[in-house]
Amino acid sequence: MEKSKLFYVEDDATLAFLTIDYLEQFYDITHFSDGAEAIKNFHKGHFDLCILDVMLPKKDGFEIAQEIRNSDTEIPILFLSAKSLKEDRIRGLKLGADDFLVKPFSLEELHLKIEVFLKRSQKSTVIIQKFFEIGSFQFHPNDYCVTKDKEKISLTERESALLKLFLDNKNEVLKREKILTALWGVDDYFMGRSLDVFISRLRKIFKDEENVRIENIPRIGFKLVIE
Repeated sequence: MEKSKLFYVEDDATLAFLTIDYLEQFYDITHFSDGAEAIKNFHKGHFDLCILDVMLPKKDGFEIAQEIRNSDTEIPILFLSAKSLKEDRIRGLKLGADDFLVKPFSLEELHLKIEVFLKRSQKSTVIIQKFFEIGSFQFHPNDYCVTKDKEKISLTERESALLKLFLDNKNEVLKREKILTALWGVDDYFMGRSLDVFISRLRKIFKDEENVRIENIPRIGFKLVIE
């Protein structure tokens, strides 16, 4: 199978060498250390995911992300930064980034995040079944919605990913940390609060289905029960 292609911009030569040395066993990586040179070459190639350092010569990571988003609204973007400022993280996410990893970071964690975003993106090679039956509902993962008769309920991308994860493991206990890692790439307290919101919304959608329920398993996780 052809390797996914990563667009990697980092001006720290040592960090870039270590990162490329680790990731090239999984991906094809095109690396640039200069922001202006990077964005010029982005438009010449075809990439599946971008990894951008924030502090770069000539053009910083935020400027590069803005230019990428002007021409490609789908490609996953992951920021790397020595800063942990809330303002920088918010700015990156507002520009359309998928996540923000603070240096120093684990290469294994970076690899996991890349896998999560590639699977989520349209570049994923995973073929998803068109729809699933959930009681009297039909779940359409490609369209991010559930339908019943003529009623259509839209889901966010992560709500859809959560429901698909439940269906892949129906009638089995899913540990909370496994869900968080699958959806966000990290077991994080604040992501956990978002997960609780998504669970509540799914429960509300299926509340009138007698044979469908999402059970809370105290201190462990959740289970989608379909009888």
